[in-house]
Amino acid sequence: MPDIPMTTVALLCTASLAAGWIDAVVGGGGLLLLPALLLGLPSSTPAAWALGTNKATAIVGTTGAAVTYARKASVDVGTAVRIGLAALAGSSAGAFFAAGMSTDVLKPVIMVVLLGVAAFVILRPAFGRASAAGPVTRRQRLAAIGLAGLGIGFYDGLIGPGTGTFLVLALTALLRLDLVTASATAKIVNCCTNAGALAMFAWQGTVLWELAALLAAFNLAGGTLGARTALKQGSGFVRVVLLTVVFALVANLAYEQWIA
Repeated sequence: MPDIPMTTVALLCTASLAAGWIDAVVGGGGLLLLPALLLGLPSSTPAAWALGTNKATAIVGTTGAAVTYARKASVDVGTAVRIGLAALAGSSAGAFFAAGMSTDVLKPVIMVVLLGVAAFVILRPAFGRASAAGPVTRRQRLAAIGLAGLGIGFYDGLIGPGTGTFLVLALTALLRLDLVTASATAKIVNCCTNAGALAMFAWQGTVLWELAALLAAFNLAGGTLGARTALKQGSGFVRVVLLTVVFALVANLAYEQWIA
């Protein structure tokens, strides 16, 4: 592990705790933890090591949140795993195309989509407040596998930021879930995609395992606490956090596009 000052390690642990909480509630924890790693690690550290360490940390918090949700919320685990496997395939394809594509072209489009989503959620107060009555139909399940799985998985491999948030929104719309159940389902999907990404980073040898183990403990605590908070506070609370993360994501993309 690189020589990192204890003050920096403490800040990284705090960022990991907060990222776990945010990710469990509505997704988007990587928006906090990954930049913290990029800033906290020595400047000579390749970015791939930050990415690999981020995945090794995040998968622990995501798994903790998924287990907490599965115990308390009515999650269709079978459907979630099918979507997760499709997302894994989609992210692999996205990563393949990412090498030859400029994300600078796509970022403004993503910002417009996010602002449209925010406007929709604000103008539709009932969105995600309650699940639709009746079981999920085969058509709804296939749409979720195709759009939320393959589509958002492809985006995850191609660009990445906000994947968890997009999953929550898509699952709420496609499967007509309330926001809490959508967050729970998204965590299981995230477990699948994180496992695939981590396997690739581990194979490439770009994971700082000692640092990841430390940060993972804080991420797990944050993820478990975030899931419990969402279950306790309900969909109205998740909706507020969702809008906050969406606007933070837009600001982050705008910064990367026009300022950084």
